[in-house]
This record gives sequence, structure tokens and C-alpha cells, in this order.
Amino acid sequence: MDCFAALIAQPSISSFDPRLDLSNRTMVELLATWFEGLGFTVELIPVQTEPAKFNLIACAGSGPGGLVLAGHTDTVPCDVAAWRQDPFRLTERDNKLYGLGAADMKCFFPIVIDTLRDVDLTRLRQPLYMLATCDEESTMSGARALVASGRQLGRSALIGEPTGLKPVNRHKAIIMEKIRLIGRSGHASDPALGINALEGMHEVITGLQQWRTAIQAANHDPAFRVAVPTLNFGSIHGGDNPNRICGDCEMTIDLRLLPGMDLEEVRAGIRRTSMQAVDGTGLTIEFESIIPGIPALHTDSETEIVKIAERLAGEPAGAVAFGTEAPYLNAMGMNTVILGAGDIEQAHQADEYLALERIKPMQGLLGKLIKHICIDTQP
Repeated sequence: MDCFAALIAQPSISSFDPRLDLSNRTMVELLATWFEGLGFTVELIPVQTEPAKFNLIACAGSGPGGLVLAGHTDTVPCDVAAWRQDPFRLTERDNKLYGLGAADMKCFFPIVIDTLRDVDLTRLRQPLYMLATCDEESTMSGARALVASGRQLGRSALIGEPTGLKPVNRHKAIIMEKIRLIGRSGHASDPALGINALEGMHEVITGLQQWRTAIQAANHDPAFRVAVPTLNFGSIHGGDNPNRICGDCEMTIDLRLLPGMDLEEVRAGIRRTSMQAVDGTGLTIEFESIIPGIPALHTDSETEIVKIAERLAGEPAGAVAFGTEAPYLNAMGMNTVILGAGDIEQAHQADEYLALERIKPMQGLLGKLIKHICIDTQP
């Protein structure tokens, strides 16, 4: 509980807005101290593209194969005024632990640490890794840096994202795009004096709604609760006064794509549809990828880690719409399953909490997983 409280107390927000973005250095230094105390060899690895951000790799044992327990150190921003208690102070109430990141996913690290107190590391026959990354909630710079490094870790990985103790081996891909229209301002009394970017964005939205209907008709996967790809219109900003023609308008969108859909083909479709919507209007259109795109996850259900997770959890692996770092770990040569104590319904909202009743089952599951892969199994 002390470890959990210390992590909640340390702000580690990552954000696309540089005014809100914070370093995760203090948090990974805390984790380094705790894992060194348990007998792990620890590395703090700066992310070259983000000078204030760090990944942590802790390892016990040696050799090929092994298990990676992975989580991200960052949280999303929060509106402090919307919380009933301080989001940076772990608060117990009604058999729940409240705090920013309580479910997503700072709880995973103290659960792992408490589990490891009962593990004899001298008995490891395959290595055990702890991986803590940065910027999962924004650019995925930590996971991308690991892939770019060519680093090899274990053969199997578990990411402790909030899944309600249910194994997940599939998730959707994510694209986030910004579309900007540049027109010409003028006096509102005469539309001919300007080119209205806000009206142009209305045409873009209409075109993208029709495009969305088409791709949803063409792509369907019943494994997902939302069985089709989605497009969300997230924000729109334009103009400055009612009596002035809007000369500039900007919109952001979020897309969740099914496994098998090509990210670049979809991005090209968005841009082509948007350009066609304003063709001949005199508007200039610009595009920006907010993130390069998070790949979809599909870890084969026959892999060892998925089968063990299903057996320990007592139910088959499923599919979710939210993105994780799992595709990047798979790109490093691992087979990755997602399984955590929190609930995704608690993530990214005020009064985020972890139910106390989830902690012991997660510890028991992790202990059995470590024993099976790292102690009982020959390299």
C-alpha cells in the first residue's frame, strides 16, 4: 500500500499539450529503488526523442525466453476540481482505492512488487523482467523507442492494463488526425468578402460521415463488442467573432480500426475524402497525424501466454477497443497478453478507483504465472 500511495502522489502526466506534459523520472527512480531492493538488475533508459522521459527495465535471472511484466508509468491529465478527493493522494473509501492512475495503471506495479516478495528469485530457470514505459497515454514514445533499439527481452509478456481480470489478446488499431481549413476572413454582412472555413468543415464532416458508413459496411468482426471500425469527431475550433467570416477552422478525429485494416490506406481515405469535400471552394486544407498510428493487436490464441492466462483467469481471451503497447512488444519478438486488476470503465475519468477485492486475485494469478514460466519450465 505504501508503494501504491507513493506512485499516486507522483504526477506523471503525459499529454499532447506541452503545457500539461510532465516527466516520469521520479516515478521510474522510485521503481528502480524498489526492484533493486528485491534483487533485480535495473536500467533507466532515456528516450532520445523525449529528454524528460524514461523507460525502466528490471531483470532477475538470465538466459533466453522468460516472462516480461509490463506497464506504463504515465496517466492522462485530470480536472482536479471534478474529483471528490485529491487525485494525487491514494484514498481508501467503500472498499475502493481512489487516485489518478489507480486503475490505469499505477496499481500494477505495487501488485507485482507484493507478489515478488513471495518469489525465490534464486529458483528462476528463465529470466523475469519488469518493464515500465513512458508516454503510453500520448505518443507511445517509450514503446517505440524500445522497438527502435532492437532490444530482446522475454518470449512471453503480460501487460497489466485494466481488463477486470479478463485476458485480452486482440485490440483495435488507433489513428488520430488533425484537419485544418484555411479560408479568408471578411465582414459577415457579405459572404462574398471571404471564404468561410467553418462552412467548409461542415462539408468535410458530411463527407467523412458518408465514408464512415462505407467502411463500416465493409468491415465487421463479431469478436469485438463494437464490431465495426469507428470514427469519432473529437474537437472543432474555428473563427473568433459572430460578425466575422470564419477564416480558419481545425478539427481532430479518432479512428478505431479492426485487425487487418491497413492504417496507411485508411489515413489516405480520410485525406482523399476531406479534399474532395472542399474541392473548388478556394479553401486550403492541411493534415497532421497527431500520432503515427497504434497498430492493432492479435496475439495467436494458441501461444503459451494466452493459454496460461485463460486457464488462470478461468475464461477465454477476448477483444477490446482501446489500444495498448502490446503490438510493440510483439514486434520485439514477444507473445503478449493483456490482463489487469482495474476496469477500463474507470480509466480517464474523475474519481478513478481500483476495487480492493481485485488485488489478491491479481497477485495470485501473477504468482502462478511467474512460477509456471520462470521456475517450473525448462529454458
